[in-house]
Amino acid sequence: MGTFIVEGGHKLSGSLSPQGAKNEALQVICATLLTREEVVIENIPNIADIRNLINLIEELGVETQHLGAHTLSFKAEKIDLAYLYSESFRRKAQSLRGSVMIVGPLLARFGKAVLPKPGGDKIGRRRLDTHFLGWQKLGAQFDYISHEKCYHIKAPDGLKGCYMLLDEASVTGTANIIMAAVLAKGNTTIYNAACEPYIQQLCRMLVKMGAKIEGIGSNLLTIEGVEALSGTRHKMLPDMIEVGSFIGVAAMTGSDIILENVSVNDLGLMPECFKRLGVDMRIEGDNIHICQSEIYEIDSFMDGSIMTFSDAPWPGLSPDLLSIFLVVATQAKGSVLIHQKMFESRLFFVDKLIDMGAKIILCDPHRAAVIGSGKFNALHATDMISPDIRAGIAMLIAALGAKGISRIQNIDQIDRGYEKIDERLNRLGAKIIRTEN
Repeated sequence: MGTFIVEGGHKLSGSLSPQGAKNEALQVICATLLTREEVVIENIPNIADIRNLINLIEELGVETQHLGAHTLSFKAEKIDLAYLYSESFRRKAQSLRGSVMIVGPLLARFGKAVLPKPGGDKIGRRRLDTHFLGWQKLGAQFDYISHEKCYHIKAPDGLKGCYMLLDEASVTGTANIIMAAVLAKGNTTIYNAACEPYIQQLCRMLVKMGAKIEGIGSNLLTIEGVEALSGTRHKMLPDMIEVGSFIGVAAMTGSDIILENVSVNDLGLMPECFKRLGVDMRIEGDNIHICQSEIYEIDSFMDGSIMTFSDAPWPGLSPDLLSIFLVVATQAKGSVLIHQKMFESRLFFVDKLIDMGAKIILCDPHRAAVIGSGKFNALHATDMISPDIRAGIAMLIAALGAKGISRIQNIDQIDRGYEKIDERLNRLGAKIIRTEN
């Protein structure tokens, strides 16, 4: 288990580009299972979760080849379905929540799949009902094998298109159902579908492979099943969560940073929300310039009531960003309410921020009121343990803006979502040392 030793209080300067989007990578890499032909994907982030997923599908029989630092080819011509029933598969799939994304493609192409209880962040209940209900409507059947702690999923008569109204606009659920439906017989209509940019990217990639999908970018998708898909080449979007993380770093440290090639049109309300938090940032083409400030002041609603930031389906704020907004608000002038609707345990890391001197009231598992200090370096250093990816990056941002030297343990969690984050920030003037315990 690694540790970051962070000397806070330093202003940063320079420019950097975000990595490829982790959440898109989980989807499009699994989509390569839908065809026997070669699929080349560009801009893949070299992070732990993605490396583990690639290793998993390689064990399943997918041939991979590194064509560049962030470009890989995938060829799922020979799939070993027997591997799904092995102890090795169960162990690896359980350690990676993204493993759930292989089920849709396997059901579509082979009519069978196995799903162990997946791992990932410990941020409260993360149900998979949307995935299961969607597959069932397409004709899949489930058997739970208790001694294996696995679901065996089959479609003995093949998947058949249907109309479905999703119980929630789940991004991963929508992606998994889309991948199952593109090879199903007949037409599938998905209403209340997630329409995040990463879902749009998946759909565009599948269309290039020969899928027939209408309504891309909306919450109503119509899919006409086809017999087979072909290979393609696909370039992934930059990671919007990393864009938000770097904006948070710049705001927390009062720094001047330029984020390059961020795909501004795919960021939704995030830039506007940071501006309402008081961050001085300017859109310059496809770049974002976060300007150095003496201090920033939180906006209020038109009636004078306290500003509230909450997660919402696209184009609203991603729940992955709220931890960052909460930390940044501790330095601002004013008060704000952070409302994390989706996950009931994601705000529990605020006790460490309170130890650092932040004025935060945890109202309940979903809401925290933050009273900003109105000055930089108002927090003081402490020792922390990262419970998940997003809390981990929030702790790192807090440490960069605090006085003194902080230690963040369990940084493997941060490495799951951020590629060489210490090296990249150190090039801008941060002082982060990585140690291995």
